[in-house]
Amino acid sequence: MAQEVPEPPDAPEDEEEGEQAPFRRYLTRAGAERMHKELLQLLNEARPKVTAEVSAAAAQGDRSENAEYIYGKKRLREIDRRIRFLSKRLDTATIVTPSEQGDRTKVYFGATVTLEDEAGARSTYQIVGSDEIDATGGRISVESPMGRALLRKSPGDTVEVRRPRGEIELTLVDIRYD
Repeated sequence: MAQEVPEPPDAPEDEEEGEQAPFRRYLTRAGAERMHKELLQLLNEARPKVTAEVSAAAAQGDRSENAEYIYGKKRLREIDRRIRFLSKRLDTATIVTPSEQGDRTKVYFGATVTLEDEAGARSTYQIVGSDEIDATGGRISVESPMGRALLRKSPGDTVEVRRPRGEIELTLVDIRYD
C-alpha cells in the first residue's frame, strides 16, 4: 500500500499560542515510539518523583520562602505541560511506516536519502516530521528547505537549497525506506 504524504503548507503551527495547524502532522513509527516512551517516563517516573518532593517540601512549613517547594511546583507545571503536548501530538498525528512505502523511486515522507554536494562529499538524512528532527542524528524535517526541495525527486536529480550560508546544489544519490 502506497503511503503518499502531501507536502506541508507554508504556514506551520504556532507552538507558543497552541493554535492548530491547517494540516495533519506526520510521524514515523520510530518517532512515535520515542515520543510514547518519553510520555510514559514522565507519567510513571518523573511526575510521581517530583510530586513526592513537592509534598515533602510543603510539609516543612512556610511555602512562600521555601525554594524547594517553589522550584518543585514549577518543575511539576513543566512536566504537566510536556505531558499535554506529547499526548496531543500522539493523538492527532498520522503514523507513517517508511518500509510500507509503495513507490520507492521517489522521495516521500520517511525516506532515507543519500546526497552528494558540489565538492563530492556525501551525507545521509531521513525525512521526518517537525517533532522528530535531529540534525546530528541525520533526521531533517519535511518542512525544512532541504526536505521540501527533495520531495518527489528521484535518484540522479539535482536540487538547489537556499541556506543561511548561501545556496548549495545537491545531487540525490540514493533513496531507502527502512
